[in-house]
Amino acid sequence: MTDDVQALQKRLVAFAAARDWEQYHTPKNLVAALSVEAAELVEIFQWLTPEESARIMADPEAAHRVTDEVADVLAYLLQFCSVVDVDPLAALAAKIERNERRFPAPQRAGGPGEAPGPGLGPASGAGPASGAGPVSGGGR
Repeated sequence: MTDDVQALQKRLVAFAAARDWEQYHTPKNLVAALSVEAAELVEIFQWLTPEESARIMADPEAAHRVTDEVADVLAYLLQFCSVVDVDPLAALAAKIERNERRFPAPQRAGGPGEAPGPGLGPASGAGPASGAGPVSGGGR
């Protein structure tokens, strides 16, 4: 794990310890808090059009809200990983490697830059919208 991630995890552990919060930082509680914070991030985007969502960081107030929720999600994820002894970067690298084997990139007749043919785009159920993205792997 990189030094930066480890340093952040140590700061989070020290922050909780200084307030005697470790007793509450069980895997169940941390994963529940992570879920709530992820939902708060979703809430920001809930009723936006795709175009509005793509421009959200141009609005300073909205960008601040997004940045805060990303920080909350990451903080709870790092705290959860500390408690269950998971190296988040190693876990992510292993998941990407598995998904690269499970979901090989399609061969394109026209080469790079050409639009995918029928059945290869997100609408076919094979792309990220179906949960088969580079990290999620369809929930497996």
